[in-house]
Amino acid sequence: MYAITIPEPGGPEALVWAEVPDPVPGEGEVLIEVAASAVNRADLLQRQGLYDPPPGASPYPGLECSGRIAALGPGVSGWAVGDEVCALLAGGGYAEKVAVPAGQLLPVPEGIELRQAAALPEVTCTVWSNVFMVSHLRPGETLLAHGGSSGIGTMAIQLAKAVGAKVAVTAGTKEKLDYCAELGADVLINYREQDFVEEIRQATAGAGADVILDNMGAKYLDRNVQALAVNGRLAIIGMQGGVQGELNISTLLRRQAAITATSLRARPLGEKAAIVAAVREHVWPLISSGHVRPVIDRELPMSEAAVAHRVLDESGHIGKVLLVAS
Repeated sequence: MYAITIPEPGGPEALVWAEVPDPVPGEGEVLIEVAASAVNRADLLQRQGLYDPPPGASPYPGLECSGRIAALGPGVSGWAVGDEVCALLAGGGYAEKVAVPAGQLLPVPEGIELRQAAALPEVTCTVWSNVFMVSHLRPGETLLAHGGSSGIGTMAIQLAKAVGAKVAVTAGTKEKLDYCAELGADVLINYREQDFVEEIRQATAGAGADVILDNMGAKYLDRNVQALAVNGRLAIIGMQGGVQGELNISTLLRRQAAITATSLRARPLGEKAAIVAAVREHVWPLISSGHVRPVIDRELPMSEAAVAHRVLDESGHIGKVLLVAS
């Protein structure tokens, strides 16, 4: 088969479409013939040599895919060859085939095309696990989602609105904020021109955000805590703004707040399977009914992964960028 390889870390040009050995499904795994994968920020870090795959995972980038089951490994039940699926991966999505634990499979939701389904596993699992399973966003509460026009952000808006929460977002352009508004965002904050702490206070009559979903890390750490409501919850899922920040502990204590930081990729298989099962139970009906949908900026041939990485590097996209198998 062919896959995107990274012979040497570097810029987008480091991604090389090359012939590699076919994967073989092990115990409890299935082999997927990939229809499409999606580009995530973690893939950019892996390309740069900053985010190695977990032990035993595929060396190729790609944390999600859609396709058809080509073979079943020993001990797999409940799935059949030919089933159309999408999957949460620890790596290997930028390839013509990938082996994945059966517990990380999801059926393609009703009303969603097979290729489009590649845009769903990572964002739905990330948002549901952090915003709902960990941070327990409830109806009537306020969610602040940084990077509201990203794949994660566009999904967070839709899921939070579906459960009856108020949603505030940050983004860097009017076009991106307008799109967030179309998805249901209530409070639109241009982080280039506005102070999100002050904007959240004004929008909540001084109370603050009950849950903040943060992709920036160090750069926003102290300000995020300032923006929290009493008993607020800050969920950190990214490090785009650095890895070391300063925090005023007294502010955290006054807020009686909690900070969590999670990564899907390195979690044990059992935890991933539990998240996938929760997503199938709670999110998939919303997608099948049309209340929630994947937001896809563009589709590119998988062999042109370098072009897709440049798009994410420049942050000019809205939603997900897909890599489609030939």
